[in-house]
Amino acid sequence: MDHDARRNRPDRAALLDHLPAAPAAGDQARSGSAIRRVPVLLPYPFAGPFDYAVPRDMDPRPGDIVLVPLNRREEVGVVWDEPAGDAVPAHKLKPIVGIIDSAPMPAPLRRFVDWVAAYTLSPPGDVLAMALRVLSTQDTRVLLYRRAEVPSTTGRITPPRRRVLDALAKREPMAAADLGVAAGVSAGVLRGMADAGLLVAEHGAAEPPFQRPDPDRHGAELSPQQQEAAAALRQAVAQRTFSVTLLDGVTGSGKTEVYLEAVAECLRAGRQALVMLPEIALSSQWIERFQRRFGVAPAVWHSDLGSRIRKITRKAVAEGKAPVIVGARSALFLPFPDLGLVVVDEEHEAAFKQQDGVIYNARDMAVVRARLSSCPAVLVSATPSLETVANVEAGRYAHLRLANRHGGASLPKVELVDLRETPPERGKFLAPPLVAAVHATLERGEQAMLFLNRRGYAPLTLCRACGHRMQCPNCSAWLVEHRTRHQLLCHHCGHTIPIPSECPNCHVKDSLTPVGPGIERITEEAAEAFPEARRLIMASDTITGPHAAADAAHAIEDRAVDLIIGTQLVAKGWHFPHLTCVGVVDADLGLAGGELRASERTVQLLHQVAGRAGRAEAPGQVMLQTFIPEHPVMQALLHGDLDAFMASEADSRRDGEWPPYGRLAGLIVSADTAADADGLARELGRAAPYGEGVTILGPAPAPMSLLRGRHRRRLLLKVRRDVAVQPILRQWLSTVPVPRGCRVDVDVDPISFL
Repeated sequence: MDHDARRNRPDRAALLDHLPAAPAAGDQARSGSAIRRVPVLLPYPFAGPFDYAVPRDMDPRPGDIVLVPLNRREEVGVVWDEPAGDAVPAHKLKPIVGIIDSAPMPAPLRRFVDWVAAYTLSPPGDVLAMALRVLSTQDTRVLLYRRAEVPSTTGRITPPRRRVLDALAKREPMAAADLGVAAGVSAGVLRGMADAGLLVAEHGAAEPPFQRPDPDRHGAELSPQQQEAAAALRQAVAQRTFSVTLLDGVTGSGKTEVYLEAVAECLRAGRQALVMLPEIALSSQWIERFQRRFGVAPAVWHSDLGSRIRKITRKAVAEGKAPVIVGARSALFLPFPDLGLVVVDEEHEAAFKQQDGVIYNARDMAVVRARLSSCPAVLVSATPSLETVANVEAGRYAHLRLANRHGGASLPKVELVDLRETPPERGKFLAPPLVAAVHATLERGEQAMLFLNRRGYAPLTLCRACGHRMQCPNCSAWLVEHRTRHQLLCHHCGHTIPIPSECPNCHVKDSLTPVGPGIERITEEAAEAFPEARRLIMASDTITGPHAAADAAHAIEDRAVDLIIGTQLVAKGWHFPHLTCVGVVDADLGLAGGELRASERTVQLLHQVAGRAGRAEAPGQVMLQTFIPEHPVMQALLHGDLDAFMASEADSRRDGEWPPYGRLAGLIVSADTAADADGLARELGRAAPYGEGVTILGPAPAPMSLLRGRHRRRLLLKVRRDVAVQPILRQWLSTVPVPRGCRVDVDVDPISFL
């Protein structure tokens, strides 16, 4: 079961207060009336809906949110579309407890739940759980404060209390949370003022959370090329039919401003728009751009939102009062009554792939969501995925391209630093040419960036005396040193230990040493090399949400930062006009490991990082430190010829019928013991399907053979492009029973093989 769904189920006692009493199904049978039955899908991993009896005084329709008995408790479910069966005798049916006062789940969303379940081979209830994580059934009223009509003469007016009264003089009533922020006081101050008779507390509806954006507000001046692309997207929205368009353009070409014109057309039509971003942190600068274009902020949806805001947002979406939503992949499961546009920004990003629970790619599911809603989808990237490019070449997707940077800015100059010829000093990781380039940039009063896609201080800690390596006890992974926290941390399961003072194997004191660089180690070296530079670290350890990201972006834009040191977070969509020099510490990092998409993902990441430089008048410079400058990825970046690289990558995959010119599905076997994992994997291997165009690879230990305490094995189904993998997988899995304590997860269209 989805733990978030269980945790966020509506409170049963609160729901029962608003539900009518339901007569027993047996009473209806005895009264002689025919029993109507309806299917109800529950957010649990069942094979499908269960049938329930409909009490005489109820009329549930498909999409209604209902409370039904399940074993000895009541659960929330959704009345589903398929006809109820007759396998269960009428007298054994349990009656629906009641219909919950919540907006019904729209038909396109119900079809989407069924589609995702069928495609990913997931129980439909597990997919439904993602759409029911926060229901708007609980009271969404908020605590409001207003000034007392006859203020108390005994309540002392302190400076904090004066700030509260001044804030309310401008607008009242105000929600407690908003008033606390406006006056800079705690909730205790507000309660004390209410107790003293200075304020009156009441519960009421919050102000409309989302103002309507103005589609006709003057936006940015578009170049002729941008205007042409924007006109094509506006036309796609106006047609109110399904289509998919790739909006491709070099970094800094103004793709966001172009697709915001499609959002404006969607607003003029009175429909809702969904914009998906791969990282929550990206939302800060994006929201500011949106506000400049439309005058108000959009609704936001991601996992960091508080429960109350999520309830209010979901309710507003369901009622059509949230015209534009910008969100992470889970926003796909919001109950839009009239979705008119879906935009997937940075569509190439692996962050759109959910790897736990229901395994799905939000980019691909966004296209399905658009099709079921009869609206256009727009996929946006400066480095489109090969899958998307193949769909363009096959004529399934339209293609719009922005070839030039906006405002006359030029693309940065890329240089390769061959670490075999100009290595860093012993014990260092920044080569002399990169150090010199950063020095020159800072002396000109411009900003520089150092990029390394590795968190922490060092990826490996070993003993100089005996060679022991500090490894996670729960995973096939080394513990990463985080020196600022004085911890060794596993980035896969979260296991942490203090940095030991001696080797746990040979017990020699002070023998543990860090091996290799992480972002903290580069920061330490940068402090020594550029002592006067004001530094900022941008990594998931330090940028923990949209607010922190906004603060960091403003500090960079205001030139309060000279040197940015970041992980992959800095590669995604930022616009820093004064940043002119980007240095990549280890450009070879993503090429190791033999992953199918290693070269493609590396060239995408490094091109995006390089694209942060020179986005205004000053030219940009990018330096890539590498041990293999002759590698096709490095040569493509050096010469700025990504099209040729992607064409070559496509040819190599086409020859072997690898995606997107063939299809893959992975089976991930996991068990508490290695013997159980091996046994189940062998049984699956013996029962593997065969036939023309069907290949089975494995079983074999997964590269991460131990993850969070579970032993893992993998099998891979490879078929021709024209062969559907789902029927093959269903037949295959139906022949092998899964023992207790074991599990088989299905990953259709895998992007990683860990």
